[in-house]
Amino acid sequence: MITYQNLYNNSNMTQIAERGNIKVFEHQRDLSVTPGSAMNAYFAAEMNIRKRQVLIELKNNGFTVQAGAMQWTAGNVKMGSGIKGVGDFFGKAIASKVTKEAAVKPEYTGTGLIMLEPTYKYILLEEVSEWGSLVLEDGLFLACDSGIKQNVVARSTLSSAVAGKEGLFNLCLSGSGIAILESPVPRDELIEFNLQDDEVKIDGNMAIAWSNSLKFTVERSSKSLMGSAVSGEGLVNVYRGTGRILMAPTE
Repeated sequence: MITYQNLYNNSNMTQIAERGNIKVFEHQRDLSVTPGSAMNAYFAAEMNIRKRQVLIELKNNGFTVQAGAMQWTAGNVKMGSGIKGVGDFFGKAIASKVTKEAAVKPEYTGTGLIMLEPTYKYILLEEVSEWGSLVLEDGLFLACDSGIKQNVVARSTLSSAVAGKEGLFNLCLSGSGIAILESPVPRDELIEFNLQDDEVKIDGNMAIAWSNSLKFTVERSSKSLMGSAVSGEGLVNVYRGTGRILMAPTE
């Protein structure tokens, strides 16, 4: 049996989000500072630049975590590679090359706690089944329920990657369970679009996640070259169909 002191009752760690068996804590101030760094730490806290940590409570289930993201575990928690054979390893190795994700993401199973490393990024807790299949921009994945399937999806056209300044491939999550994502902006700042046989045009790669059911293309902002020149927009990213988009209004 393990008891915890200064974890759930830590006055400097505020729980800011919870979904299922996942809790997100935010360190209100950096208490481990020197006289030389105290001023920077003070103004960082005032501007909401704070360290955040994710606590996963395992109850005879499993979670897949980004390589190097685990800080500590407590209880009967076992770590596995998540590799199901040689073919699976080579498939994940190839996928890692095109998505810039780690080839092997450790899988933690059992009963106990997993605390992830502190991050200054903002944490999103998304139920994947609510998206159908969820496509992520590079660098967003932090962890997910081990029952969630991870695939690589290609952009619909080569022009989508080249003209849209995007990569050719993205990580796609499907199934049921919670995905933990690292966002460049807080959830309150993200704009969510819910499309029903419609389209959204975005100037730049500001969409950080979207439903795999949407078709992504890159097109001129106007049907005519003159119209595109007058608008000053040129090429825009276009998402068509039925699904959802999360967009960061600031970069």
